[in-house]
Amino acid sequence: MLLSWPHSLRLKYFSLCVLVLQTTSLVLTMRFSRTLVEEGPKYLPSSAVVSAELLKIIVCTFIVFLQNNFSVRAMNQQLKEEIVKKLSETLKLAVPAGIYTLQNNLLYVALSNLDAATYQVTYQLKILTTAIFSVFMLGKKLGFYQWLSLLVLMAGVTLVQWPVESMGDSEHKVLSASSQFIGVMAVLMACVSSGFAGVYFEKILKETPQSIWLRNIQLGLLSFALGFVGMLVYDGERVRKAGMFQGYSAITCVVVILQALGGLIVAVVIKYADNILKGFATSVSIIVSSLVSYFILADFNPTSVFVIGALLVIVATFLYSYEVKTPLISAIKV
Repeated sequence: MLLSWPHSLRLKYFSLCVLVLQTTSLVLTMRFSRTLVEEGPKYLPSSAVVSAELLKIIVCTFIVFLQNNFSVRAMNQQLKEEIVKKLSETLKLAVPAGIYTLQNNLLYVALSNLDAATYQVTYQLKILTTAIFSVFMLGKKLGFYQWLSLLVLMAGVTLVQWPVESMGDSEHKVLSASSQFIGVMAVLMACVSSGFAGVYFEKILKETPQSIWLRNIQLGLLSFALGFVGMLVYDGERVRKAGMFQGYSAITCVVVILQALGGLIVAVVIKYADNILKGFATSVSIIVSSLVSYFILADFNPTSVFVIGALLVIVATFLYSYEVKTPLISAIKV
C-alpha cells in the first residue's frame, strides 16, 4: 500500500519518522554529554554548534557533487552560479542563520540547567509559536480542528512529561532557582526563535525553485561564520588555551552528527510538509523517549497520567491530519 503512494507523500512521512528518531537520540545524548559525563573537561557548546554546521556543509556539498554526476567542475560551476553570483539570495538567509545559531546555543544552555522532562515539555511551546508565525507570515488558514489539535497536543505532552514526586528523587531539589530560571528563559527564547526561523526558511524554500541542498549550503555557510564569530567572542580565551575541540569525546561527536543531520532532516520535512507537522513529529519523539526509557533502560514507570497524555497526543495527531487531508491531496496533484 505504501508503495502505491506518490513519491512526495512517501518521502514526507519517511522524513517525519526519521525526524522522530533523530530528535529522540539528540535530546538523550545531548543531556548525557552535558550533565552525566564527568570525566575530563566538558566541550564547548559553541564549538559543537560550529562543528555541526561544518559537517552539514560537507554533507550537502557531497550531495550536490552526486547530483552533478561526480563532476567537480560542474559542482563548482553550480555553486558559483547559485551562491556567489546570487549573493542577494544568499544574504536573505542571514536572518534565519543567525537565529538558528542562537537557538542551537540556547538548547545547550537549557539542557545544562534543566532536567530532561522540564526541558522537553517547555520546548514544545515552539509548536504554538510556529503555528502563530505560519498564520501571520505564510497566511496559513488553520481551522477549528487544527487549533483544537494544538491545544490538545500541548495538554497531552504536558501530562506525558509531568514530573512525578518520589522520596528518592533529590536531583530536582539540588537545582538552584537561578539555574532553573536560566534554563527556562533559554528554552522560551529558543521556542520563539525556532518558530520564526523555521517559518522564514519554509517561506524561502517554497517560493524559490533552488535546490534544498544548495539552500542548506548557503544557510550553513552563514551559520558557520556567525557561530565561529560567536565562539571567539564568548569562548575565545578558552579556545586559545585548550583549542576549539577541547573536551571532545565519542559522545560529543555523536551529538554533533545528530545535530547536523537534524538540520538536513528538518529541511526535507518543511520542504514536503510544514513546520507544524514537524512539531508533531517532535512531540511524538517525547513519547518514544519515554518508551525507550521503560522497555530498554528500565528507569521509567509509566503512570495513569502518562497513558492519558499519550492518548491525547494521538488524538491531536488525528485531529490535525483530518483538517489538512483535502489540501494535502491538492498539493500532491500539483
